[in-house]
Amino acid sequence: MTRTSVASPANIALIKYWGAVDLERALPLNPSISMTLRECVTVCTAAILPGGGEDLIQIAGADGILADAPGRFARAVAAHLDRLRARAGRDVPIRVATRNTFPTAVGLASSAAGFSALAVAVTRLLGLRLGADELAELARASGSGSAARSVVGGFVEWGMAGSGDSAAIRVLADASHWDLRDVIAIVDETPKDVSSREGHRRAPGSPHYAARSAELPRRLEVVRAAIAARDLAAMGDVIEEEAIELHLIAMSSRPPIFYWGPGTLRVLERVRRLRADGVPAYATMDAGANVHVLCEPAWEADVQAALVELPDVVRVIRDGVGEGPADAPPLF
Repeated sequence: MTRTSVASPANIALIKYWGAVDLERALPLNPSISMTLRECVTVCTAAILPGGGEDLIQIAGADGILADAPGRFARAVAAHLDRLRARAGRDVPIRVATRNTFPTAVGLASSAAGFSALAVAVTRLLGLRLGADELAELARASGSGSAARSVVGGFVEWGMAGSGDSAAIRVLADASHWDLRDVIAIVDETPKDVSSREGHRRAPGSPHYAARSAELPRRLEVVRAAIAARDLAAMGDVIEEEAIELHLIAMSSRPPIFYWGPGTLRVLERVRRLRADGVPAYATMDAGANVHVLCEPAWEADVQAALVELPDVVRVIRDGVGEGPADAPPLF
């Protein structure tokens, strides 16, 4: 095989991965549970370069034109290519091109989508046929822990608290089990100033971190049971608590991190108002200003209509639970 092309999705954490046993290896302090998405994806095309030479790492713009990837991103991809080649036992130069269907570095898990896509595309290119746990391990080794959750579809649990181990993934339910929708309110498309990686590093310094950790066993059990029962109301309060506490911990870290913006608060207020008006919708956010609003299919249009009328909402992405990485048309 000389070329592969894969679309791999972002995911939204219902129980958050926030803080690490080993940040360099992205080993989590606590288990997390996520929903794999289907519309927010990274397309990664990889090919072996004939004749030797250096890797070529490119990124596609909105117009589809490929250009050299910026330095920091290119270095991260190059380092991960070395890991993937070492795993395959093949020392060949590789051309990689990527394109996101959603905003990058704004708290929508673009690194999870990107590095899971890279892991899946390049291991296929190099002839490796790996199971989900092996792919999750390689995706996680990029430094993006949440990439481990994007190598499979449906509802995924990853990580054992304090394990200090590679922490296998577990599919709690596949995508066909529950057609849950995610209406994403984009209030800020500007790349965030503080990376999630730095947020993980600072998190244990928050005085609220230990209190949140004590709540996690209960929250994990509630969310597992709610997924099994397809009961959004049962897990709604918990996922909102988790989202707020991630940001509480970020804001009380030393030095503090402020991911929220004014638009974030207005979207959260609108979601509370929707519930008061009888629309069962619940909000969650990762490390960014933008807000995921989860609802059943019957309420998706109502939720979108309520969000798009807010002046802070730049646009809305309608997404939902997806099946994981899939073949995609090549970028070159």
